[in-house]
Amino acid sequence: MPFVSQIQRQSDYSLFSPSTPIVIDNGGSYFRIGWAGETDPRVIFRNIVQRPRHKTTGETVTIVGDHDPALLKYFDCTRSGPRSAFDCNVVYQFEIMEYILDFGFDRLGAEGSQAVQIDHPILITECVCNPVHSRSKMAELLFETYGVPSIAYGVDAAFSYKYNQQRGVCNKDGLAICPGFTTTHVVPFIDGEPVYNGCSRTNIGGFHVTDYLKQLLSLKYPHHMARFTWEKVEDLKMEHCYISQDYGSEAQLFQKGTKEAEEKTRCWQLPWVPPPTEVLPSEEEIARKAAIKEKQGQRLREMAEAKRSSRINELENELHGLEFLLKQLEQVEEDDIPSFLSETGYVSKHEIESAVVKVTQSLRKAKGEQAESEEKTDPNSNEKFPLINVPDNMLTAEQLKEKRRQLFLKTTSEGRQRAKQKRQEEELERERRNQEDEVKRLENPELYLEQLQAKYKELYEKVEQRKRLKTNGGHTNGNNLSGGVGRGERLSAAQRERMRLLTTAAFDRGKGEDTFGARDEDWQLYKLMSKDNDDEDDGLDEDEAELARVSSRLQELDPTFVPKSEVGTSQPAEVPRFRPLTKEDFQIVLGVERFRCPEILFRPNWIGIDQAGLDEMAGVSIRRLPSKDQELEERLTSSIFMTGGSCLFPGISERLEAGIRMIRPCGSPIRVVKALDPILDAWRGASAYAASPEFLAQTFSKSDYYEKGEDWLRRYQFRYTF
Repeated sequence: MPFVSQIQRQSDYSLFSPSTPIVIDNGGSYFRIGWAGETDPRVIFRNIVQRPRHKTTGETVTIVGDHDPALLKYFDCTRSGPRSAFDCNVVYQFEIMEYILDFGFDRLGAEGSQAVQIDHPILITECVCNPVHSRSKMAELLFETYGVPSIAYGVDAAFSYKYNQQRGVCNKDGLAICPGFTTTHVVPFIDGEPVYNGCSRTNIGGFHVTDYLKQLLSLKYPHHMARFTWEKVEDLKMEHCYISQDYGSEAQLFQKGTKEAEEKTRCWQLPWVPPPTEVLPSEEEIARKAAIKEKQGQRLREMAEAKRSSRINELENELHGLEFLLKQLEQVEEDDIPSFLSETGYVSKHEIESAVVKVTQSLRKAKGEQAESEEKTDPNSNEKFPLINVPDNMLTAEQLKEKRRQLFLKTTSEGRQRAKQKRQEEELERERRNQEDEVKRLENPELYLEQLQAKYKELYEKVEQRKRLKTNGGHTNGNNLSGGVGRGERLSAAQRERMRLLTTAAFDRGKGEDTFGARDEDWQLYKLMSKDNDDEDDGLDEDEAELARVSSRLQELDPTFVPKSEVGTSQPAEVPRFRPLTKEDFQIVLGVERFRCPEILFRPNWIGIDQAGLDEMAGVSIRRLPSKDQELEERLTSSIFMTGGSCLFPGISERLEAGIRMIRPCGSPIRVVKALDPILDAWRGASAYAASPEFLAQTFSKSDYYEKGEDWLRRYQFRYTF
C-alpha cells in the first residue's frame, strides 16, 4: 500500500523503550502523533484520506493528509475525493481510520513486514461524551491490528485546560469552551476535573465557517470559482476573518461605504498578466510599409495592364478573323453559303455580323472607350435579331435554338429599357415634387410643417387601417385593436370576398349537374379574386412608400419628430462590446465577508443550524450543573477558558465576554482567557500526563478489554488530577 506524502519519516523509533507511551491527538481536522514527554508532536497532517488511481499503471495509491499538488497530475482523482473518518467529531469510518493510523505509525518510524506492530502504550484523545461504540471499535482496531499493549482515552479540551492551569492561565474551577473543526463543546471544571453532566455541544465549527466563506465568494465571483479551493479559502479565513463586537453597526459601516470600512477591506490579487501595449510605429516604419504597399500596387497594376493588353490582342485577332470571313462570304454564291459556313460554326451572315458587333463593343470596353448601348449600336432590331420573324418551318434545329435565344435576348433588352425609362420618370417626378415642396416651405415654413404633419398622420392612419383590414377583415374590439373570435372575423377582406364569390358560384351550380367552367364567363371569377388582392397590395405599397417619404422629410425639418412606428417599441439590446480584462477583474475583495462568516459561531441559525451559539452554550452549561451555588457559578465565569482552532479569530474573547455578561446577573465577575497555543496545547497536555508515573494506572490492557467487555468502557473515565 504505497503512500504519497511530503512528510519525512522519523528514524529514531527504535531508540525509545517499550514503556514510553505514544500520544495521539486525533482531531477532526488534524492528526498529531508523537512521544510522551516531548513538547511538540513528531508528525502532523490533515485527517483525511484520498485513494486515486495512477493514470498509466492503474495502481491505487493512498494519499493521507497533505500531498504534493504537482504529483496529482499523474493520478485520476475524479472518482476518489478526500474522505474523513469523522462525523461531527465522532469516529465512525474505521476503515479510513486504519489508513490514517497506518500512515501515522509509518511516519513515526515503526516498521513491520506484513503489519505494523506497536509495543508502546497509547494515549489517544476523543471528544466529550464519546459514544461507547466508537470507543470499543477504536480499542478493537488498536489491539487486534497493531498489537498495542494498553490504551487510555482522554478528552482533548481537558488536556488543554490542565496544561494551561499548570501555567497559571486558568483556575481549577472554570468553563472550557472548545470551538473545534465540526463541533463546539463547553465543559465545566470543578476542582480540576470535568463535570460531564454540565457539558453542552453545538454542531458548528471551523468547517462551517470555511464552507460559508467559500459559498459567499463563489456567489460574488462566479468567474473565479476554480480559484476557491478548500485549502485557499481556509487560508483566507485564518488570515483575514475576525469577530465583530457589534455585527449590526459593523455591517452599516460597509453599507455606507465609510473610510473605516475601506480600511478594513482586504484584497486578494489573482495572477494576471497585462496585455501587451500597442506601440505606435515610427516614421521610418510607416515609410517602409508605404513603400512596400506602393511596390505591391505597382506590381498589381503591371499585371492588370499585361492582362488587358493580352485581352485586347485576342479581341483584335478575333475581329480581324470575322472581318476576313465576311470578305470571303461576299465572294461566295448564295447557294453555297450554308456549306461554306458549316465549317466555321456560324449559321448565317447576320450571326457573323452580330458577332462582329459584340467583339467591337468588347474591344472598345477593353481599351477604355465609351461603349455605345445596344440600342444605339444597332437601332434596327430586325437586323440584330434576324431569325425572330422567320417562320419555324423554314429553320433547321440549330436555327430554331438560335431563334429562341434571340427572342429571349430581345425580350430582356426591351424589359431593361422599359425599367430604365420608368426609373428615370420616377426620378424626374420625385425631383419635381421636391422642388414644389421646397417652394412651399420657403413661402411659409410653419404652415408647410403643419401640413406635412397632418399628411403624415393621415397616411399613417390609412396604412394602419388597411393593415387591420388585411389582417382581420375590419373587425375591432372597441379599442381600435385587432382581434376576433370567429373564422369570418379572422379572415382578411380579400379572403372574405373570395369566399363569397366561391360560395355564390357553388349555390348557382348546386342543383343538377355541375357545369362550372363550361362557359367562358365562369373563368372571370378567378380574375376578379386575383384582381382584388393585387389592387389591395398595390395600394398599400404606394401608401407605405409615400409615408416613408413624408417621415424622412419631417425628420429633416423637425429634429424632435419621432415616427409613430418607433414609439413604445423596445430597442434591441446592444451587443456588449469586448472590453480587455484589467487588473481589477482579477481581484477578490473581502469586505463584509470578513466578519459575516465567523458570526455563525454565535448565530448558527444563519446557515440552518437551529442550535445555540457560544455565549448561550456557556449559560446552558452553568444551568445544567447539579449544584445551584451562586458562588460556584461566579468562580466558573471568572475563569472561562478558550481552546481549539476556531478561537484564533481576533475579537472572539471580547465578543464572548460581552455575550455572557448579557445573560449573567449584573456585577458577576467574568473573565475570558485564551490558551497559550489553542491548537497544540491539547497534545502537549496529553504528552505531559503520559510521561508521569501515574499514567499507567489510567490505562487498560487487551485482556481487560476482552474480560470486562464493551459495557466496562461505558463507565471508563480518565482522571486528570494526580
